[in-house]
Amino acid sequence: MDYLERLLDKLRELAQKLIEGLLGPQGEPEPELIPIPVNDRRSRR
Repeated sequence: MDYLERLLDKLRELAQKLIEGLLGPQGEPEPELIPIPVNDRRSRR
């Protein structure tokens, strides 16, 4: 059983490398923008 788990792990690694080679590295999700409070009372005058 241990042999099968190691084989599956190696197949996963190989598949991941193949996908990265074809599509590029897996992109990180874009960080969410943090809303910045703006005091616009001055701009209304």
